[in-house]
Amino acid sequence: MDWVKIVYALVLLACAVYILSVTFFDKGDERKKFINRKAQSYTFGVIFGTLILEIGNVIFQTVRGNPASYGEGISPLMFLTIIIVIYMGTLLFYRNKYGN
Repeated sequence: MDWVKIVYALVLLACAVYILSVTFFDKGDERKKFINRKAQSYTFGVIFGTLILEIGNVIFQTVRGNPASYGEGISPLMFLTIIIVIYMGTLLFYRNKYGN
């Protein structure tokens, strides 16, 4: 079962590297840059909101005195998956909306 996680992590890493290389090193016109910036800003907002909610949950659980949930947090692999899915979805949405 561990090899499934390793393959999944490698595919996820390859997708992330491809997204970053296309987004940051692509020499295109202003419209492509505008679409990429819109998708990046929306994704950043979602990530920021998710992290704020997670911090609030940890503070609430600490104040409540629930030691069972202390230290659980968000799985980094699942969080990266969510980030990539949100970014790809918004990128496709904005490409269809603004034309590319």
